Amino acid sequence: MLELLVAGKRRVKAVYVSNTAEGVDEIAELAGGALRLVSPDRLFAQARTETHQGVVAMAAPLRPAELVEMLRNPRALLVALDGVTDPHNLGAILRTADTAGVTGVILPRKRAAHVTPTVAKAAAGAIEHVPIALVAGIPAALERASRERVWSVGLDADGERTVDELEVATEPIVLVLGAEGRGLGRLTRERCDVLARIPMHGHIESLNVSAAAAVALHEIARRRT
Repeated sequence: MLELLVAGKRRVKAVYVSNTAEGVDEIAELAGGALRLVSPDRLFAQARTETHQGVVAMAAPLRPAELVEMLRNPRALLVALDGVTDPHNLGAILRTADTAGVTGVILPRKRAAHVTPTVAKAAAGAIEHVPIALVAGIPAALERASRERVWSVGLDADGERTVDELEVATEPIVLVLGAEGRGLGRLTRERCDVLARIPMHGHIESLNVSAAAAVALHEIARRRT
């Protein structure tokens, strides 16, 4: 909620604040004329969830970003999600993306999680700062990335090199993450220029996709600093 008001990228129609809520002074101040003090029952009716924390906003929908515009950013650090369906994973990845300085996220329109209240909550405000492009399919998006001279790096347990060995880490890049369980799809894997892995030193062979995103993105960000 706070990031929605701070970013100022979307028109906020109303901000409903429970008249019993505490610690919401900054939100109330930023809301200005859109502020509405209401009873807890009225707030629950607006939120349709018990996890509203005393504040609900009615805002214009997020505007999808343009893929080509994101690819043409000379400092492009993008994330493409090949069929991630768990909203908590998507939210966590968006949160990590913002902390790592990601310039955009690419999501397929079908068979994938999109921004919902659950995703927004897990993202902790990152949806207001990280542009999101919706595409027909990740393989086609990676083909376009190649035409725009942007490297596609697929994160895969069988990658030929580790993320800290990526020679293209400082170039315009799309980090491609696969779906929970199955990983990268066959065609997506074929469209990647490089397959990279995260070194594993224990008994477990893989990380959850959101945890893997955190490790890989911050390693790439470190190299780009």
